[in-house]
Amino acid sequence: MSKSQHQPPHTAPLVVKIGGALLENADQHADAFAGLIALHRAHAGGIILVHGGGAQVDKQLKLVGIETPRIEGIRVTTREAIDQVVGVLAGSAHVRLLGILSAQGARVVGLTLSDGGLCECRHTTKFAFDAGEVGEIVGGDGAVARTLLSAGFMPVVNSIGLSGKGEPLNVNADEAACAIARVVNAAGIVLLTDVPGVLDQTKHLIAELDAARIDELIASGTISGGMIPKVRNALDAAAQAGCPATIASWRDPAAIANGSTGTRILAPISNASAQPCHA
Repeated sequence: MSKSQHQPPHTAPLVVKIGGALLENADQHADAFAGLIALHRAHAGGIILVHGGGAQVDKQLKLVGIETPRIEGIRVTTREAIDQVVGVLAGSAHVRLLGILSAQGARVVGLTLSDGGLCECRHTTKFAFDAGEVGEIVGGDGAVARTLLSAGFMPVVNSIGLSGKGEPLNVNADEAACAIARVVNAAGIVLLTDVPGVLDQTKHLIAELDAARIDELIASGTISGGMIPKVRNALDAAAQAGCPATIASWRDPAAIANGSTGTRILAPISNASAQPCHA
């Protein structure tokens, strides 16, 4: 049964995705990580934290002199590059995040996408070009995440998966968060970014939007510029995850727990059960 046909239980977790920008400036934003810990403790089902690290990967590849072209926004990940990507996303960036959260008292457990069968990954088949060691998620089992959450741990998941042959794959972190939300029947997915949410013409936060209202606000110019792709991405995330997606600022993530911040994007019912969350 799809989530468009039933509501997740009260104890369903939130899946929270943070990007490399926050990780890169982690020392300056200790309050953001404190907020994530507070959110994990306040939400009945806890949170599953998913992270990327594109900026850190770029730095490492430049340092070792490996070029990875981008086509259609996708980093073509060669066999030469994949070890460096894994070393950052499942290594230095991942361990640093675990350390920051642990130092503030969180009980964290670090996971790759394939640990415990959380996500079933394969080489992507979505593109007309060869993306190399780029993965997509085609299924999974949320048991490992549910077990950790029920024991009070915060699962922290990086975006490295394994193919059926055990080969490391580079998976888009946004789409990884969508897939995990579907696998665990999440209450919602939270995309923490550098904006508080969507503002109306009077600069007040809009609490909730659906696809039709988003189209109206874009047509009127209320949603414009860089906010357009943020809203479109959130709408896609809601459709793929099969649950609402909230755009909110990582500067105040704890307030998400009581619904006092962020813009909630409702999943299109017709798509929520039909669209797989591929990376």
